[in-house]
Amino acid sequence: MPTIAREIVRRLALRGAFACALLSSAASQLHAQQSEIDPSLNETVLMVPKKGLFTIELETTIYKPDGDGPFPIAIINHGKAPGDTRFQSRYRPAVAARFFLQRGYAVVVPMRQGFSKSQGSYIGVGCNIGSNGETQAEDVKATLDYVTAQGWADKNHILVIGQSHGGWTTLAFGTFNYPGVRALINFAGGLRQESCSAWELGLAKAAASYAKNTRVPSLWLYGDNDSYFKTSTYRGMFDSYTEAGGSARLVAFGIFGADSHSLFGARTGARIWQPEVTAFLRSVGMPSERLEIYAKYGSANLTETPPSTDFAPLNDEAAIPFLKDSGRNGYKTYLTKLIPRAFAISPNGAWGWAEGGEDPLKRAMVNCNKFGKGLCRLYSVDDFVVWHSESQ
Repeated sequence: MPTIAREIVRRLALRGAFACALLSSAASQLHAQQSEIDPSLNETVLMVPKKGLFTIELETTIYKPDGDGPFPIAIINHGKAPGDTRFQSRYRPAVAARFFLQRGYAVVVPMRQGFSKSQGSYIGVGCNIGSNGETQAEDVKATLDYVTAQGWADKNHILVIGQSHGGWTTLAFGTFNYPGVRALINFAGGLRQESCSAWELGLAKAAASYAKNTRVPSLWLYGDNDSYFKTSTYRGMFDSYTEAGGSARLVAFGIFGADSHSLFGARTGARIWQPEVTAFLRSVGMPSERLEIYAKYGSANLTETPPSTDFAPLNDEAAIPFLKDSGRNGYKTYLTKLIPRAFAISPNGAWGWAEGGEDPLKRAMVNCNKFGKGLCRLYSVDDFVVWHSESQ
C-alpha cells in the first residue's frame, strides 16, 4: 500500500477510535446518571413487564415508605423532552416523592415504552393526539397491573398524576376507568405538535373525547407563561373537557418563573401546587395530611438555589464565560433536559450538569469540580441564569 494511502487509513482508524471513545464516555455518563439511587427516599428501580404479543419491560422507579403496607399508590407520568426518547433520562420527581411519602403513599414512576431504558419504541401516532395519549396510557395500565398485584399496594386507593406529555397520558388513562383509581392530577398536560394542522383544536377535541369516557374527577394546573401551551390553549382544552361532562377543577396560577411549564419539577413550585393538591386529595377521600410516622421523608438539606440574574438569556450559550466549544455544546444538551436541572462552570473551562433527583445543583457542582479544581460556580438552574459578572 502506498505511503499516502496508509496514512489516510491510519488517520481514519484513529478518528474512528476517538469517536468510539466519545460514545463510550457519553454512554458511561448516561449510565452513571441513570443508576443513581437515593436511599433516603427508599428509591428502587425495576423492570416491569408489559405483556402482549411480545413482552417488553418498562424501567420503573419506586419510592416506598418503610413497612409492609398496604400503601395507597401515587403513579407519576413523565413528560417528553426534545430529541430521541431513548436518550431521555430516568424520571426522578424527588420533590413530589417526598410530598407523597410523608402522607404514606408508595410512589411509582414508569418510563413509557421507548423512553430511557424501557424496551420497545415510542409510538407517536402521527397527528392523532387522542390516540397518542391512549397509546401512552397502555403503559400506565401495565405498570398498575404489576403494582396492584404486590402485597404492599392498596389497590383500592390509587392516584394518577402527570406532567406535560405525562399529564396528557394521565387524562387519557382516565378513560380506562381502572379499578381503584380515585382521581387524576394534570400538570400542564398536552403535546405541542406544530407540524400538525390546527393542533390546538385537536387537543381540545381529544380532551372532550376523554371526558365522555372518564368517571373520576381531575385537578388541572396551568400557568400563563407556559412555553408549550398559551392561556387560550389550556382554557380551550379545559372548557371542552368540562362541557363534555368531565369532572374537573382548573387552577390557573398565573405567572411562574421564566416558564410555568416547569412548575411541577421546580422546588419553588411546591408552594403553589402542594396546597392545591392537598385540598384535592381531601375532597376525593385520599390521604392528604402528613403523618408523624413518615416525618423522616421531610425535606433534606438541599443546596440553596441562587436568585435569577440578568446576566444573559437562558438560551445564549455564546454568553457563557470560560467555556470552549465542547462546553457550549454540553450546555445545548443541558437545555434539552427536563427540570429540575443545573449547570456549573469553572474559570479553567471545566463544566458539568445534572438533572432530576432531589439536588441536581449539588450534583452539577460535583460533576464540574472533577476537573474544575474546586472553583466551579452555578451558571444556570432550571429555566433561568444565576450567574453574575462578579462571579468571574
